[in-house]
Amino acid sequence: MNRIFHYIISESVKHKLKKDKYKEVHIEEEIKNTKVELTHLFHDGFFILLGVISAGFGLKGFLLPNMFIDGGVMGISLTVAELTEIPLAILIVAINLPFLIMGFSTISKQFALKSIIAIIFLAVCVHFIPFPIITDDKLLIAIFGGFFLGLGIGLAIRGGSVIDGTEVLAIFVSKKTSLTIGDVILLLNVLIFLVAAYVFTIEIALYAMLTYLSASKTIDFVISGVEEYIGITIISSHNEEIRLAIIEKLGRGCTIYNGRRGHSMEETEIVYTLITRLELSKLQTEIDKIDQEAFIIMQSIKDVKGGMIKKRPLK
Repeated sequence: MNRIFHYIISESVKHKLKKDKYKEVHIEEEIKNTKVELTHLFHDGFFILLGVISAGFGLKGFLLPNMFIDGGVMGISLTVAELTEIPLAILIVAINLPFLIMGFSTISKQFALKSIIAIIFLAVCVHFIPFPIITDDKLLIAIFGGFFLGLGIGLAIRGGSVIDGTEVLAIFVSKKTSLTIGDVILLLNVLIFLVAAYVFTIEIALYAMLTYLSASKTIDFVISGVEEYIGITIISSHNEEIRLAIIEKLGRGCTIYNGRRGHSMEETEIVYTLITRLELSKLQTEIDKIDQEAFIIMQSIKDVKGGMIKKRPLK
C-alpha cells in the first residue's frame, strides 16, 4: 500500500512539474513535501470525522430528544430549533456560516474550508444517522450530552477545524475591541443562558450551564491531553550540575543558552527543560540538593512534539 501511495504521489508531482526545468533533487523534495501534506490531511480528516460522529451522538442521543441546549453557536442552533420547525441540520450550517466567513480573514482559508466541510458533515450526520436515545435522566443528559459534544468539538479542533463558530467570533471581536477571547465567549454564553431561562425555564437554563461546563472541560481535556507539561527555566551558578541531574535523575533532555544577569551583567548559562506536572516535585528536590538559591521560572505548556518528550494522546 505504501509503495502504491508513493508511486501515485511521485507520478502526480512529476506531471505537475513536467513543464518546468526542475532538477531531480527538486522533484524529490516536492514529493517529500507532498507526502507530508497528504499524511497530515488524512490525519486531520480522521479526527474531524470522529469529532462529527461524537458530536452527532451527543446531540441526537442526549440533547435533542430532551430539549436540552448547550452554549456557543450550537446552543443558539438548538434554541432556534426548539422554537421553530426549522431542522437542526439546516440551522447548524446557516448560523455557523457567517462566523466561518470571518475565519477566512481572521485565521486562514484552509481553516475556514476545513470547518465548512466539517459542519456540513455534522449537519448530514444529525439529519440522516438514527442515533439511539440513551436516557431520559436529566443529570445524565446534561453531563454525557456535554461530554460527547465537547469530545466532538475537541477532536475537530485537533483536526484543524471547528464545528462551533464561537471561537472564531471571539477571535474576530477581540481584534476589534479591548475584550479578550475569554470575555467574548463568556458574554455570549451568559446571553444564551439568559434567553434559555426566559424562553424555556430556569431549570433548563441551569442544565444548559451544566452541559456547557461538561463540554468545555472535555474540550480542554482533548486538546491539552492527559498530561500537562511545564517549561522550566533555571538560572544558577551550578548549571552544569543541574543539567546532569535533569538528564541522569529525571531522564529528560534540556537546552542550555547564554544570558547575562541584570545587575552585574555577568554572563551565565541558563538551563531550560520540559517536564510533566507529576515530575515537578522531583525536579525541585534535585535542584535544592544542588542550589537552594537557584532562580526558577515555570510556565504551562499546551503541547509539545519531538525531542525526548513523548507524544501526547491523540496527537
